[in-house]
Amino acid sequence: MRVLRAGDAALLVETGDLVTAHRLNAALRDDPLPGVVDVVPGEQTVLVIVDPSADLDRLATRLPRIRLPEDAAGDVEPVEIPVVYDGEDLDEVAALTGLSRDDVVHRHVSASYTVAYLGFSPGFGYLTGLDPALHVARRESPRTSVPAGSVAIAGPYAAVYPSRSPGGWRLLGRSGLRLWDVTRDPPSLLRPGTRVRFVPGEPS
Repeated sequence: MRVLRAGDAALLVETGDLVTAHRLNAALRDDPLPGVVDVVPGEQTVLVIVDPSADLDRLATRLPRIRLPEDAAGDVEPVEIPVVYDGEDLDEVAALTGLSRDDVVHRHVSASYTVAYLGFSPGFGYLTGLDPALHVARRESPRTSVPAGSVAIAGPYAAVYPSRSPGGWRLLGRSGLRLWDVTRDPPSLLRPGTRVRFVPGEPS
């Protein structure tokens, strides 16, 4: 690991890979070091935010020596997300990949996903594990409004829009599962390292 100063009250840990970033995030959340007030994982980094009175040099020395869990997700079962595959871009994705609609759906539900990190909007998880055959570029012209629950893909990632927002990802379907709920603790159903499975749902 490489630990860098990030202003006066944070350290950026470069882990070099996604798995280590998830393990470090889990270790710091399960057993926080003194002075640590928040942890923000990225794809290959972890931003450690500290109380202004904390000793950054001492913390920077301790971080690389933290004992990391073997598996950031532990024994927790994957979050299952039911999907109705009737998305506006399903036919276009089939054409771009040379697959049939059924093949696109089959490959999407057959993969095992992991939340790499959260971003873009509250509760929006970037999911790794998408079948390479489904790696397609974002739309050239983003939509001004994508409904909450829209299940989408772009590049190597899959995602579910947790709230209505603009977006340029290719829409495969929709889910009624609430990924972001301010009345829930924590509000986000997903967190970095969470495993996810998509399952075909019935139209409503």
